[in-house]
Amino acid sequence: MKINKQLTIFIFILIIGGIAYSIIPSFEREEFNPEIVEDISSGTITTTTIETIETIENEDTNEEPADGDSEEIFENDVYDNLLINNSSKRIDNIFTSYLVIGTDERSENSSASRGTAEGSRADVILIVMIDDQSKVSMVSLPRDLLIEDPCTKKIQRINSSFNNNGCGSNAENLSAVILNITGLKIDHFVKFTFEGFEKIIDSLNGVEICVDETQREGFSFELQKGCNVVSGEIALNWIVSRNTEVLDGQKLIDENGEDVSNWKPMSGVSDLTRIQKQQRLILSLMQRINNFESFNSFLNFVNALENAFTIDQNISIFEASNLLWEFREINFEKVNKLIVPTYNYTTENGAQVLILNENFYNFLSSKDLID
Repeated sequence: MKINKQLTIFIFILIIGGIAYSIIPSFEREEFNPEIVEDISSGTITTTTIETIETIENEDTNEEPADGDSEEIFENDVYDNLLINNSSKRIDNIFTSYLVIGTDERSENSSASRGTAEGSRADVILIVMIDDQSKVSMVSLPRDLLIEDPCTKKIQRINSSFNNNGCGSNAENLSAVILNITGLKIDHFVKFTFEGFEKIIDSLNGVEICVDETQREGFSFELQKGCNVVSGEIALNWIVSRNTEVLDGQKLIDENGEDVSNWKPMSGVSDLTRIQKQQRLILSLMQRINNFESFNSFLNFVNALENAFTIDQNISIFEASNLLWEFREINFEKVNKLIVPTYNYTTENGAQVLILNENFYNFLSSKDLID
């Protein structure tokens, strides 16, 4: 059965971001204005223009302008390298694109193993692109990718651009950055928090993670060699881990029940390996969702995901629900899983970052995704 292209696109994003919950009325939604994204990207809206407007307004109200959030700023030593591979060619009409954002926003109800944090930055930045032949590609952007924010003109990691900087909403700001560095216009977005991610997995009674060697990070998780069905909390801890250890030799437990095994740091752990784990976990979640035997069983899953995520208000909930069941026939194993090419860089102030080392249009062309 041939599925309408636009509806197929939306339903795919519902699954990939864990957001099937959008088909119920109480679902959380946010404004997303593509025109504002364009204005931020082009420099029509910047913190300078906002401050000018606020100054005029404050002269009338005698109010002091509010201080902006402090962001991580890097030296200009990388400026030329930073901009050389920014896209000068738009890819607007080639793909329908969705931005999937996983944020590190935590509350007092978050898992204790990950602690709490003020504010919100993007820990997962994933672009899902569907061409006119319904070919699906996932492109991940590393959170440590160095960019110039078009609103603030600051040089910073891309995850910091998800913070509200005064020019637009968090998703609009991040979409403007993506437009500048890739030439790709974001049509819709999906956002989930740490808590929402855990809730999605727990509603599926866990997710399978397969690893080549026994590994752990402190007390936050321990995975045995082979395949493990784990809770949302453990799955989250695994994909965000930066200090993973692997078992060196046999597992040893002393007479008091204490682990006295020899553990060593896992080699090659980086932002890029975290992205690979994110993509593997997404595919595992897809396989779990495809196991629903009836539409009613899927709706029961949907109803369990209250407040797990947010989407933009431009997405039609009604259309998606009508064709959701047919969408199960898509073979997710054929989805292109890509990571933008980068190289490591250490700035003058010692920050370890990544810099795009190929024009995004050329990168997609090399993967035969565009002519």
